[in-house]
Amino acid sequence: MTKKKIISFLATASLVGTMVIPSLASAYTVNSIDATNGAKSLGADQIGTYTGLGQKDIRETVGNIINVALGLLGIVAVVIILIGGFEWMTAGGNEEKTGEAKKRIMAGVIGLAIILSAYAIAKFVIDSLVKATT
Repeated sequence: MTKKKIISFLATASLVGTMVIPSLASAYTVNSIDATNGAKSLGADQIGTYTGLGQKDIRETVGNIINVALGLLGIVAVVIILIGGFEWMTAGGNEEKTGEAKKRIMAGVIGLAIILSAYAIAKFVIDSLVKATT
């Protein structure tokens, strides 16, 4: 698989993801009569109860967002390592292709190390902030 194909695949996947994710969010339809009644007609007073958004501290919410983002980056790093391994296995002894595959694997491992370090630092900072402010 060439670099151009990989980049076009990732661009297509991000574009599709950008279009699919908003559709997964629950949406309310509003007619003009309900819109005049304000937020209560939309159920905005109950959204916090259903989603649990109003129940957690903002520090926990930010920590969870950071953890999810770092988890997704970790998945991307592992996929890069797997792509490098696949390229190495299919290189057929070609030194140029195996060299590129080794570089990709090394980049994935370095990225994974950076992500794990960022996770450890974020965990320490968030835990320290929670302890200091409670």
